[in-house]
Amino acid sequence: MELYKLIPHDTKIDFVAKRRFVFAFSILVTLTSILAFVFSGLNFGVDFRGGFVLEVRTPQAADVGVLRDKLGKLEIGEIYLQEFGSDRDLLIRMPASSDDQSTQSNLLEKVKETLGDGVEYRKIERIGPKVGKELVHDAILAVVISLLAILMYVWIRFEWQFAICGVIALAHDCIVLIGLYALVHYFEFSANAIVALLMTACYSIHDTVVVFDRIRENIAAYRSMSIVDLLNKSINETLSRTILTSTTTILSLLALCFFGGKVIFDFCFPILFGLAFGTFSSICLAAPLLLITGIRMDGKDLEVGLGDK
Repeated sequence: MELYKLIPHDTKIDFVAKRRFVFAFSILVTLTSILAFVFSGLNFGVDFRGGFVLEVRTPQAADVGVLRDKLGKLEIGEIYLQEFGSDRDLLIRMPASSDDQSTQSNLLEKVKETLGDGVEYRKIERIGPKVGKELVHDAILAVVISLLAILMYVWIRFEWQFAICGVIALAHDCIVLIGLYALVHYFEFSANAIVALLMTACYSIHDTVVVFDRIRENIAAYRSMSIVDLLNKSINETLSRTILTSTTTILSLLALCFFGGKVIFDFCFPILFGLAFGTFSSICLAAPLLLITGIRMDGKDLEVGLGDK
């Protein structure tokens, strides 16, 4: 059996009829995420709250797992180790337990003793709280500018109703992902979190644009079809492509999560979570929202309220 036949092209799932449950669920998870952010906050990583970044070269191939266990016994907070370049080059990120210079010096000496002799320290960089605040500001600005750029792109390519619905679905996905970081403090909100947010936004809007493009084509092809049937037809026609694309991406991320180690897991799982919600919003949320904003057919604005079919 060919893979694409696992999802028939003539599916007739009534997504629009289930929109009330989808809207209720989306509102619930969005409010939960916002409340978690307000009351629990984020577990900022070294990039944002300040700390040390060390680039070291070991005399022989480094055993990252063993070194991570040794440094973890120092009880100075979460320490991240990752290889870059060769198997002898390591990037170490760790928090600063105090702003006192002597305390920081003692901390670095403990780390050096743990790493052992023969280690070459290529860079020791201190990230202060001021730099961390600037990074937070720049990160928020980058996400906001990205959302505005996506809004303008969809607005130019389609009509304003599509742009509004696309950005609502997109904001929903990003807020839910931030909610994950707020609810599960195991995941640090660092530069990797910004990457996860932008990847979620890009993946989500790409799937949404595919559905919107099919809606626009069907508007021209089926002028006598009701708006509800047209939306269902468009979603079902793109369902195979959306599901198969998402499945292959999610399977790849799952493999990285299970076999890539802790550092890779911490990076990939939020992306996996965001892509799952991005797929959900592209299929179930973005198009049904058009029934609220209304879309044009035959030169007329057709609107269907929440109480209609």
